[in-house]
Amino acid sequence: MSRLKVVTPGLLTTAQDVGRPKFQQSGMGVSGVMDRYSQRCANLLVGNAPDEAVLEATLLGPALEFRGESVIAITGGAVQPQLNGQPVAMWQSLRVKQGDILSFTMLQKGCRLYIAFAGGIDVPVVMGSKSTNLKARVGGLDGRALRKDDELSLNAAGVDVSKLPLYRLPQELIPELRSELELRVVLGPQDDAFTRQGLDTFLSGVYTVTQESDRMGYRLEGEAIEHRQGSDIISDGIVMGAVQVPGNGKPIILLADRQTTGGYTKIATVISADLPKLGQARPGDQIRFREISVQEAQSCLNAMERQIATMQQQLIAVESAAPPPPDEPGRRFVVWVDGQSFDVSVQEL
Repeated sequence: MSRLKVVTPGLLTTAQDVGRPKFQQSGMGVSGVMDRYSQRCANLLVGNAPDEAVLEATLLGPALEFRGESVIAITGGAVQPQLNGQPVAMWQSLRVKQGDILSFTMLQKGCRLYIAFAGGIDVPVVMGSKSTNLKARVGGLDGRALRKDDELSLNAAGVDVSKLPLYRLPQELIPELRSELELRVVLGPQDDAFTRQGLDTFLSGVYTVTQESDRMGYRLEGEAIEHRQGSDIISDGIVMGAVQVPGNGKPIILLADRQTTGGYTKIATVISADLPKLGQARPGDQIRFREISVQEAQSCLNAMERQIATMQQQLIAVESAAPPPPDEPGRRFVVWVDGQSFDVSVQEL
C-alpha cells in the first residue's frame, strides 16, 4: 500500500464517491461527486470500479507527493497538470513513483477536477460511502477538506500497479467545456405555483452563476420568476438538480451537498444526463433552461449509460517505453502552484 502526502491542499479538495443516497429519510445528505461522468472515466482509466472514491478539487488542485508507486488519472475541468514540474496529459492513465510531485495550475475552463488512484483511496466507509460531507463532518478524511501535510493511504485493494496497462480516452468522449450552458429540465413538481409569465421567464431567460455558489447549490442571477401567490410550501424531498425559487424569484439549483428537504417551490429539475456539465459550471457562466418530457429525460440518461458501458472497449492503449531509471537521490526541483514555488526533493527509492 502506497501513501500520498499533501504538499498544498488547493482551494477545496475532498474525497468523494457517489454519496449516501439511502439515508435521506434520516436527514443525512447525499454528498458525492459533482461531475459523475468525469469520476467514472477517471476510475475506468486506472482499473477501478466506476463508483470508487476519487479526489475532487475545485478551481485550483492540490500539490501531492507520492510515497510509493501508483497509476493515476486526471479528468474534469481543463487544467495543465504537472508531474515533477513537467506537463502531463489529462484523460489518460499515468504511472507515478515514490517522490513524484503532482501539481496543478488554476483551472482554465470548468470548475472541478478529479484524480483517481489505482486500487482506490483508503478512507473509512461511513454509511456505505467514502464521500466527505463537510456540513455533517462525516466521511473522507475526518469529514473535512484536505490540509497541508495530510497523508492518505492508497491502493487498499492491493492492486499490482506495475502490471496495470495505461490507456487514454478517445477525444470524442472528452466533454466540451462551455461558459454558456443549455440545461434540459423537466418541469415540476411545483410548476403550478408559478404564473404563465413566470414559467416563460424561466424557460426564455439567461441566468448567471453567482459567486454565492458551492457544492450545496448554485445561486443564479437573472430576471425574477413570478409566483402565483407565495414561494413557501410544506417541506418535501429534494433531488440533485432541483431548481428552487424563493420569494425573490431568483432560482437556486440544488446539488451534491443539498439538504434533504426544503420549503421553497421547485419549478423544475435538471435532468440526470446534464448534471455532469452543470457540476463544471463556475461563477460567471451563463445558463439557459429548456423543457423536455420525462420520457425524453429517460432516453438521454439511457444513452449516456450506454456510452459509459461501452467505454472500456473504446480506450486507446498508451505506448510506453521501459520505465526510466530512478531519479538521483537528493536531486531537487521547483514546483509552481498558483504562483508560489515549492522546493522539493526526490525521495530515495
